[in-house]
Amino acid sequence: MIRLLLADDEELLRGALCALLDLEDDLRVVAEAATTTDAVRLAAQHRPDVAVLDLEMPPTDGLHAAAQILAAADGAPPRVIIVTRHARPAVLRRALAAGVSGFVPKSTPAARLAQIVRDVAVGHRYVDPEIAASALTENECPLTDRELQVLRAAQTGDQVSDIAAAVHLAPGTVRNYLSSAMAKLGVATRHAAAHRAWEEGWI
Repeated sequence: MIRLLLADDEELLRGALCALLDLEDDLRVVAEAATTTDAVRLAAQHRPDVAVLDLEMPPTDGLHAAAQILAAADGAPPRVIIVTRHARPAVLRRALAAGVSGFVPKSTPAARLAQIVRDVAVGHRYVDPEIAASALTENECPLTDRELQVLRAAQTGDQVSDIAAAVHLAPGTVRNYLSSAMAKLGVATRHAAAHRAWEEGWI
């Protein structure tokens, strides 16, 4: 029996997926979560074989939750599958670097996902072929790690002082990184730069 953790902040979708996967004789959903915080806590509590995580979950995202789940595992960590509506190639690269075993779009049929769960549970990896093909042709990110860090903080920080506090840098240094990122991306505001970086899957 393969024991599953399902995490998705959309209750209707999570409930439907749970019901469909529970119909499989060899799969059992042992925990459900609506936030990344709950996903990490329930993974430690229930020790599932496979964690199926939505990418777009509050308060962080599925990749952060995956990294925490894998790092905190006592013994053999669960295999992690990321499910996403926004299948951006750069996010795929981040997911693979974080140790994720599966990466699938939300359009994947439940029966197909069930088979992917089985494959991942025995040690295989699965990446949606269209996402993989896109990842091979995608342009490289032009931003530095520091610029990405500052833009990531700019997603929730309204003031430069807030961003500076979040990344432990001086406000003047933050302004320089923001200006550099805006110039590279050809946008006029830090919010536009952060949004572009998010859309590309860089943050």
